[in-house]
Amino acid sequence: MPLPESFLQELKARSDLVELASNYVDLKRSGRNMVGLCPFHSEKSPSFNIYPENGSFYCFGCGAGGDVITFVRRIENLDYMEAVRFLAQRAGMQIPEAEVDDRMSRLRAHILEINRETARFYYSVLNSDVGRAGREYFHLRALKPGTIRHFGLGYAPDSRFAVVDFLEKKGYTQEEMVLANVALKSRNGRAIDRFFKRVMFPIIDLRGNVVAFGGRTLGDGQPKYLNTSETPVFNKGNLLFALNFAKNCNSGRLILCEGYMDVIALHQAGFQEAVATLGTSLTPVQARLMARYAKEVVICYDSDGPGQKAASRAIPMLRGAGLNVRVLAVVGGKDPDEYIKAYGPIKFKQLLDSCGNDVEYRLQKAKQGRNLQNPEQRVEYLNEAASILSTLENPIEREVYAGRLAQEAGITTSTVLNQIKMYGRKSRKKQLKKQFQTVQRQTSGLRDRVNPEKSENYRAAAAEEALIAHMLKFPESVEKIASVLPPEKFITAFNRRVYATIVGRITNGNAIGLTDLAEEFSMDEISSIARILAMQNEITLTQKDVREYINIIFQESDQKKLSRAESVRDEEIEIYLSKLRQQKK
Repeated sequence: MPLPESFLQELKARSDLVELASNYVDLKRSGRNMVGLCPFHSEKSPSFNIYPENGSFYCFGCGAGGDVITFVRRIENLDYMEAVRFLAQRAGMQIPEAEVDDRMSRLRAHILEINRETARFYYSVLNSDVGRAGREYFHLRALKPGTIRHFGLGYAPDSRFAVVDFLEKKGYTQEEMVLANVALKSRNGRAIDRFFKRVMFPIIDLRGNVVAFGGRTLGDGQPKYLNTSETPVFNKGNLLFALNFAKNCNSGRLILCEGYMDVIALHQAGFQEAVATLGTSLTPVQARLMARYAKEVVICYDSDGPGQKAASRAIPMLRGAGLNVRVLAVVGGKDPDEYIKAYGPIKFKQLLDSCGNDVEYRLQKAKQGRNLQNPEQRVEYLNEAASILSTLENPIEREVYAGRLAQEAGITTSTVLNQIKMYGRKSRKKQLKKQFQTVQRQTSGLRDRVNPEKSENYRAAAAEEALIAHMLKFPESVEKIASVLPPEKFITAFNRRVYATIVGRITNGNAIGLTDLAEEFSMDEISSIARILAMQNEITLTQKDVREYINIIFQESDQKKLSRAESVRDEEIEIYLSKLRQQKK
């Protein structure tokens, strides 16, 4: 059963979107609205808008939008009911649980239980006779028993049914194990263990839940590391390994490593602010997640080619999230774990405290392999360096580095600054063009996954959207519009569904804000409705406009009927033409 209307209205009244979003986004007033850098994608110019009048948000850069519930769902990676609980707890409200049909939340809770039991199983196996190979591996890596216990490390035995049999005895079904991705379905339909003959690393979210696993092979098997695939409780681009521990350091700094073992070795050596991505490149979501717990990130990747490429990709994302960035180059091509074993934690701390910032790192990379005595290569270096400095938003920072660059190259600072400005203009122009193309695609319906029919029925869809926005802004207009415009006249299925839902809620005496629709539509669908509101935000329809849009929908509906017919009778064509003549009058 859905949540009671009275509860939702009170929750909406107590959950101010601007106040909540301010905990994640630096918002500034722009007229009646609030704007800021989008928390859902990396950007330099703010395209994230909050509309306090209707309690909605929309980003013109990535298309994320919705109400306060949708915002919490996206920012905290929660399902609908979990987001409602989050807001209710924040507002000091009790959810009427007996009224809730909460199947997805129950499924997620079930998967978390399976993961917890599986983690305990792997840990117990590690400490048994069967787990000797795992213990030897961790001993070889110089991990102490307390560290192994702290991270809940384990061992998946050399069996394809160990976890499946264990969980079946606990009362879990094979289908549930497959959904949790601790098991796979074999060709004969029997569930088999996903992980075997691997040391296991539980991945724990910020609430202390085991949401996934990483497993490292002990032999030459491939892949070397195997991670849980995406499940209802896990998305590898939204989490960081060991952030559940690192967030409590309050040092204002995080150390970003490449792998689990680097992080664990650093924690054991006393550097408990270390975190790592989960077998993939850094994502903008992870960068913004780090910005919630630190002001500075030290990139501590391997010194080999792939590690340096990964560092170069990570820098703009971290800067885009508002973080100060430094890059630690571990000498001798060693990774942090190897360096600490060889030289100890004090030496590593000295290396950490003395490492340069990302600008110096990028300038050094641009200089590598170039002979600055050669005029052609010096010009190449200066152009690349100017391009790097054009990405800096702080004018003082730009001028300081421009002066250093000019002195190094034997040219004037003004020449360097002019080149930086030129690259900056090009970059801004490119970014504006990209934003314009994004908005153009959104308005034209191209690549619209929610309403794919829009691109082929643009005139009808535009009229449908204008009416939907008008009704959401002015609920008192719904009954009058519904009396002359039945839902079946809508051309596009998604808009028809939104329209029918709005009409149905008003008919039953219910409210029709975005929060009131959030339970009936997916996050992407709510984003699409938020886009409709955002596009029409400054437009107020007159009664004449409303009639015009209704006429357009009737015209397009009639035209669609005729075009679909294999054979059209003469009298039908005459009726259609007569309608058009009447509408023109």
